[in-house]
Amino acid sequence: MKIKYFFGALIAENLWIIVVNMLKNVESLKNAEKPARTSFRLRGLEVFPNTILSPMDGVTDAPFRRLCRVLSGNRMGLLVSEFVPTDGDAVFNLEGHKQLRFFPEERPFGVQIFGRFPDKMADAARKIAVALKPDYIEVNAGCPAPKVAGKGSGSGLLRDLPRLQEILHDVRAALDGCGVEMPLTLKCRIGWDSESINVLETLAIAEGEGVEMLTVHGRTRLQGYNGLADWDWIGKVAAVAKIPVIGNGDVNSVEVARERIENYGVSGVAIGRGAMHNPWIFGQIADAWEGKPKRVITAGEALDVFRLYYGFKIEDGSTDKGAEGRLKQLAARLCKGFCLDGAVSGSEGATSGMDGADDVAMQVRQTLLSSSCAAELLDRAQSLKEGLAKDLVFDPGRLVNLNGAKETELKFGDQFKGR
Repeated sequence: MKIKYFFGALIAENLWIIVVNMLKNVESLKNAEKPARTSFRLRGLEVFPNTILSPMDGVTDAPFRRLCRVLSGNRMGLLVSEFVPTDGDAVFNLEGHKQLRFFPEERPFGVQIFGRFPDKMADAARKIAVALKPDYIEVNAGCPAPKVAGKGSGSGLLRDLPRLQEILHDVRAALDGCGVEMPLTLKCRIGWDSESINVLETLAIAEGEGVEMLTVHGRTRLQGYNGLADWDWIGKVAAVAKIPVIGNGDVNSVEVARERIENYGVSGVAIGRGAMHNPWIFGQIADAWEGKPKRVITAGEALDVFRLYYGFKIEDGSTDKGAEGRLKQLAARLCKGFCLDGAVSGSEGATSGMDGADDVAMQVRQTLLSSSCAAELLDRAQSLKEGLAKDLVFDPGRLVNLNGAKETELKFGDQFKGR
């Protein structure tokens, strides 16, 4: 009996060890699907997932931000306004800038301001903080547009770091003196051109002036949005920074977000054009970070987005014609990701199904884009759900090329030469 009991206990113990090890392996596999860092802190705010929707002028207005927020299941990290100019008026007027409008469900929300005059930037920051109480104020030192950078603001400040330092100093002082607790953040590029990369100097100035988070777009101003972002420079910044560093550039999938966070030591990633083509990306990242399985998005679900987006546009004061234009922009982007179920990228037999998928996706795209008004587009979207698109799914893996041409190396153009 004693021997029998001994062997029974031994077997039970070994079974328990096997079960424990299996559970550990399962947990290990789950953890392998997410980076070691899935959130970061901005002052007292815990930001999860560690993502930011990059501000893009004429794109990331309140309707688009709200759309992304809903599709993410309210898990987007941080949202930022379209950038707000401060140079135009003799006295900054809150009512003159529609970019300042945001909805309660967008929080945590930041307002990004740009300009070249320290006193005007400080005045704008103070008024915004007191009247609107966003969760943070961000200074733009990254916009490459000639009308911005060519006048010495945006990425033009990277050619005048003393002016950038004065702006950050005065904005920080204005926020500290207005009685509202408000973090100050900065967004910049790695430099003006390949011969004047000064992002480490920018970091030192930012930290010295009380900036609490730095977002680095890994391109120079001369590059504009061409070529690949230089993540090696972003990694160098993250390696020495005392504040959270957010990497920006070419993040268009969960896999890329994971790889950038793991390999370059950033606190999180900012996503711009990737979100324009895949507004679910923030929710997909949050799912992965939470250990949830990858979810297939049907074309029908994607087509339902148009009615939601249209409602947000009208609520924001858009005309019907203006809303129609935005719906068509979204349709042109989303349909690039449509494919036949079973032809999803990376799946067995995907290649053989791609030609047919492309043909059907193109028909869906043309059906939507040829609509004469918003109402017709919405009606067609509903009909497509029940007809041509019923067997399609949305595969973000097909959206690898957001530049218009596949880039394999850094390229420095001359489109901004002499400015």
